[in-house]
Formats: sequence, C-alpha cells, structure tokens
Amino acid sequence: MTRRYALALDLADDPQLIAEYERHHARVWPAIEQSLRAAGIERLEIYRTGNRLFMVMEVAPAFSFDAKAASDAANPQVQEWERLMWTYQRALPWARPGEKWVLMDRIYGWPA
Repeated sequence: MTRRYALALDLADDPQLIAEYERHHARVWPAIEQSLRAAGIERLEIYRTGNRLFMVMEVAPAFSFDAKAASDAANPQVQEWERLMWTYQRALPWARPGEKWVLMDRIYGWPA
C-alpha cells in the first residue's frame, strides 16, 4: 500500500532567488530523479505559496527516510544538488538543527 507524506520548507524571501529555484525545478537533474525512484518514492510534487514550499511524496511500502538519507549522503550528485538548493532554501523556524524539509502532521482528511 502506498503511503503519503507532506513536508514543508521555506525559500529565501527574494523574488529573483525564487524564480531561479523554480527554473532549477523545471529541469531537475536526471540523477536526482533516479535517486528518488531508487529510494521507493513513486510520486513527488512541490507546491509554492509566497516563499513557503509544500511537498507531497507518495512512497512504496519499503520506503525509509533513514535509508534515503544514507543513500543521499553517499551520492556526490545528490550532495551537489542539495548544496545548490540550500542557496535558495531556508529552514523553518521550528526545524531541528540541520533539518531541511519538515514532516507535516495530517490533521484532517476527507473522506476519512
């Protein structure tokens, strides 16, 4: 059974940087998309309002955030992408040290 996660992150509150960030996501590197597939992420969407990002991930039953993090840490292309993205991204005020995307709690769903 597919699971769904919602996560949030902020961008720098700068229209030029936000536009650059969106341009990067119009042509995500193939190695990044391959790493997503290999981790068991079946669908990923990112939405933006102002400088707040909202990501929805649908994942295979075997997906693990810890395994994805370990795989990313060992992949130089993913690390390069993450360094580039961090020039645009800003941690949420309540994020733990080193945390980028923050997992959101589901508070309502219809139909249940």
